[in-house]
Amino acid sequence: MGLRPAKTVRDNRGPAWTRYSKKKPRKSFVKSMPHKNLNTFETGVVKEDYDLRALLVAQDDTLLVRDNAIEAARQSASRHLEKFVLGNYKFWVRKYPHHVVRENGMLSGAGADRLSKGMRKSFGKPSDLAARINKRDIIFEVKTYSRFANTVSEAFRKASHKMSGSYRIVLEPIGGKVQ
Repeated sequence: MGLRPAKTVRDNRGPAWTRYSKKKPRKSFVKSMPHKNLNTFETGVVKEDYDLRALLVAQDDTLLVRDNAIEAARQSASRHLEKFVLGNYKFWVRKYPHHVVRENGMLSGAGADRLSKGMRKSFGKPSDLAARINKRDIIFEVKTYSRFANTVSEAFRKASHKMSGSYRIVLEPIGGKVQ
């Protein structure tokens, strides 16, 4: 069985189900934590003379975006920046996937009706991690030079197609003027 489609976990209803304690596991709501797919949160080189700050900002009200979608978007944007900007940018992932997604495992096939409990007590087992994203939350941030504004916009456009929801690209000057 593969990954379930994003539409099954897209809604952001109810309280966040995230409490996991390494020191006191008995106090944890989450008994076993799923593995993280997103491990790299910043790449690039810090320079003091960057004059452009680019942001990928969420436009939808609330949604959940799984960590593997954020990782795919990060890789896509980072690959594009590495190809065309090479060493003249600093990239940050600003949303951390802390929300644990639960899945109620269902059986299918011959004889499943005798083994399956259906939706009775369907709390589910931890299967994945997701980031809770609200309107105007910053997902990615890049600092670079203003001559690379179009390249960064293209990288963010490609990245936004990897995640559910709609996003906008904001370009802000850092002390100087943007083209």
